[in-house]
Amino acid sequence: MNYSKTLTKLIALSLITSSALHATNGDHLIAVGAKARGMGGTSIGLSQGAESGLSNPALITSIDGTQIGFGGTVFMPTIETQMSFPSNTAYTSTADLNMIPEVSIAHKINDSWYVGIGMWGTAGMGVDYRDATFNPAVGQMGNFNMVTNLQLMQFGVPIAYQTGGLSMAVTPILQYGNLDMQYSAVTPTGTAFQSGAGLAQDFAFGYNLGLAYNFSQQGIHGLTIGALYKSSIEMEYKGQLATAIQNFGGVAKSGDKLEQPAEIGVGFSYVTGQHTIAFDYKQIKWADTKGYGDFDWEDQNVYALGYQYNQDNWALRVGYNYGKSPISEGASVLNNTLNLLGFPANAEQHYTLGGSYKVSEAFSIDLAYVYAPEASDTFTKTQVRVPITTKHTENSVSFQLVYSL
Repeated sequence: MNYSKTLTKLIALSLITSSALHATNGDHLIAVGAKARGMGGTSIGLSQGAESGLSNPALITSIDGTQIGFGGTVFMPTIETQMSFPSNTAYTSTADLNMIPEVSIAHKINDSWYVGIGMWGTAGMGVDYRDATFNPAVGQMGNFNMVTNLQLMQFGVPIAYQTGGLSMAVTPILQYGNLDMQYSAVTPTGTAFQSGAGLAQDFAFGYNLGLAYNFSQQGIHGLTIGALYKSSIEMEYKGQLATAIQNFGGVAKSGDKLEQPAEIGVGFSYVTGQHTIAFDYKQIKWADTKGYGDFDWEDQNVYALGYQYNQDNWALRVGYNYGKSPISEGASVLNNTLNLLGFPANAEQHYTLGGSYKVSEAFSIDLAYVYAPEASDTFTKTQVRVPITTKHTENSVSFQLVYSL
């Protein structure tokens, strides 16, 4: 077997989307906003005020006046990958600290109309193996010294209408994304070289639709149900994806396009006294997208459960989130290699803890912690004809400052 030629093909493919990963449900955060993240990501049937502008805009109708939320998530993944080549070792990515920001504003115009504006980081990840040993002459491939980074930011203007217990809303979305890739590889003749296409950027439009119904007027106090639809958003990173495929010797099915998938979900919450429970179900349609679908990602069913205990000026939250990994070992050795080495979106379970403290009538602080225990996968049917093992653990801390007028 010609390892040099195979490795050249492999690194090109693994770079296609290698930084669009580790954001828990595929490449999505389980939720944006500290309140929702502290309750397992539940956000479709439970209002979190201005924070709901992206997750279900119909729920911003819970505010009375104006609410401003500012914060973010400190995301700390641990990714370790080993290819079973002679003399190769497992390497841990040093891209282990990321800051994902969030700003949400909502305003009540009158008893029927509500409007807001927000900026939400929805992904911000990459891998960094620049310090790994790369010496092809002795079989040390160092995960190709891969350094990658994908960042996605969404800007939206939620607009909601309320009549009786029914709320309807739309959030037009402008998404910004950038993708950057660098790596070391070898030519078919065994000559080492450095490759990097440079930063590629794109803007694209989408929308979120939300519904919510509060049953209080029907005599069922404390019960709210919600539904959400998020459109897909097609991004194109010129010179990145097609170039990587061409280095492998093929033609990219979708060119340089990497499409963030559509999403549909339902949820409910029930409040009784000091206790709140919430449950969400959503499906993320990876299989229908350009990019992810080309490499056999499967649609992902996500289940979230949350509980909150509320006192006069403080609250505690716990939650659990589960979504089966959209990647699995299949018949295609090429896709198995790409998905596990360059695209290890295999985190499935998430345990969450959160809380709030109300400093005054106008100001409060929210915190959340999310832990994803180690997910480990080994694929034996790979392009390089040896097993590849990836281990993936996540920790993140979210914070939010909320000001109400």
